[in-house]
Amino acid sequence: MNVQFKKGVLELCVLSLTNKKDCYGYELVEDISKKFEISEGTIYPLLRRMTKEGLFSTYLKESTEGPPRKYYKLTSKGVRLKDQLTMEWVLFTKGVNELIEGE
Repeated sequence: MNVQFKKGVLELCVLSLTNKKDCYGYELVEDISKKFEISEGTIYPLLRRMTKEGLFSTYLKESTEGPPRKYYKLTSKGVRLKDQLTMEWVLFTKGVNELIEGE
């Protein structure tokens, strides 16, 4: 898949997944990679930036498979951004689809 496509939609994917449930970083990588491949090196800087912007709060939770995991919980600011980006995405993809189908 085109790298620029992935970059443009990754933030919306992360917001959408964490809106459903709190997630840790590698869990997000696994879930998104089921649809299109991404690397851990892509997701962690994004999570740090989004947390710094107030879109997530974080907490540690014990894991049976190693050290405690850092979970990301969507804040109300994050929910608002997810809703805004979702509306923009729907309009954008509708326009692109109309252009493709009009060929």
